[in-house]
Amino acid sequence: MGLRSTLIKPYAKKLARQIEQEMSLAEIYQEKIFHYLINSAKNTRFGKDHDFENIKSHRDFVQKVPLRSYDQLEPYIQKIFEGEKDVLWPRKPLYFVGTSGTTSGIKYIPLTKESMPYHLKTARNAVINYAYKENILKIFDSKMLFLSGSPQLGLHHGFKTGRLSGIVNHVIPQWLKWNKLPTEKTNSIEDWEQKVLRIVEDTRHQKMSMLSGITPWILMYLEYLLQQTGANNASELFPELKLLVHGGVNYLPYKNRMDQLLGGNIHSFETYPSTEGFVAFQEGNIEQGLALNANGGVFFEFVKAEEIHNENPDRIPLKAIEVGQNYAIIINNNAGLWGSKLGDTVRFVSKNPYRLVFTGRTEHFLSAFGEHIISREVETALERTLQQSDAAVTEFTVAPQVSTEDQLPPYHEWFIEFSKPPSDLKQFMKNLDQNLQSLNFHYKELVQGQIIRPLCLNIVEESAFRRMAKHRGKLGGQNKPIRLANNRKIAELLEPFSLEKHHF
Repeated sequence: MGLRSTLIKPYAKKLARQIEQEMSLAEIYQEKIFHYLINSAKNTRFGKDHDFENIKSHRDFVQKVPLRSYDQLEPYIQKIFEGEKDVLWPRKPLYFVGTSGTTSGIKYIPLTKESMPYHLKTARNAVINYAYKENILKIFDSKMLFLSGSPQLGLHHGFKTGRLSGIVNHVIPQWLKWNKLPTEKTNSIEDWEQKVLRIVEDTRHQKMSMLSGITPWILMYLEYLLQQTGANNASELFPELKLLVHGGVNYLPYKNRMDQLLGGNIHSFETYPSTEGFVAFQEGNIEQGLALNANGGVFFEFVKAEEIHNENPDRIPLKAIEVGQNYAIIINNNAGLWGSKLGDTVRFVSKNPYRLVFTGRTEHFLSAFGEHIISREVETALERTLQQSDAAVTEFTVAPQVSTEDQLPPYHEWFIEFSKPPSDLKQFMKNLDQNLQSLNFHYKELVQGQIIRPLCLNIVEESAFRRMAKHRGKLGGQNKPIRLANNRKIAELLEPFSLEKHHF
């Protein structure tokens, strides 16, 4: 071990015990955070508007603070922009994160003096904890690549604004900056493709130990890297490479392709950050589930996913969740978000400790025919199909086709970009449809009742999804792929890239 990893080890050992304690006492930490948030904000405009002074329990909170979308929170945000302080949280925010909404335009999410450290601290501690448990602390002796948004900040009504990953670049401690890549100059390149090509040049001769970022963009970096260098895999170029840190989307559909590009014995470590708060992280080499970040400045509530669009859905604290149930996440945090719908859905796989898996977005579902399919189901169906096949997939999405020219029943259309097509396409399609039926009984009943046909497979050109994302202005950074939709907006953008369309 080098000097840095040797110095980090005692801290890592202490940190591992602390994380284990926080996991075992998650309900207690959540109760403490709840009361801390209410007491801290009771004299703010929002706190006075919602009678925080008389909130003593979660039941009181639910009665006085309704669930909110960003649009419903925006009047308070506007008060901050007009110069008012103590609106959602004491004092004024340090930054606003500008992020595109799923159903609205640009959202401005506040970051405060109290909330900002948790984003960096949780990510740092999660990586150190994992490296300690897996005995790879030596990664801190070499270079680490963080694929992130631009660190360039703008001004909006006098507040510094930017992407979350870009803002975080400004508060990274000095001890970590020495081995962090890319450089600020490279990271400030706005065109994502040019930025990745420059990162390839900056890193190809470095002693690299870790790659970090949203999975599709790590994949893009690795493909460009191997194209430019002629190497067979990343491990050939970077013998010290030991850790892949990924998040933002389900990793499993990418796994086979990533294994090919990475080569070697690379640890895969998953995080679940969001602009509104760091939700969960992988605390060790376990089979399933991420540890809920119960002591991260956020009080979590959960609503059954099928009830999230109801006028007054039942809001459930952590201690009352059920394993196996699909929930929408509600955020209350020390940046002044109250009853805020995150837009994500999760399923808990255990309660002791609390571990969860990401299952999709509340706005990303497919139920054109009453099938109620979520992202996790199409991702798992494809994952199982790839395990039964010799194929490899770069990216995919699913959309309904309601109107058919042949007067036959409608169907689901899968748009798939293969890095390696299946040798037996018909069997691949059959397995994919049967795997989805096994995961969603509504879909199975519809197919077996001939209300809809089995799936249609639309094979698209190489790089089709990236070109489509670039056209939408969604290439790179924190932008995530849409795996399924209840309309054909994404499908219509992909149709010009179609190579072959296959029905059963």
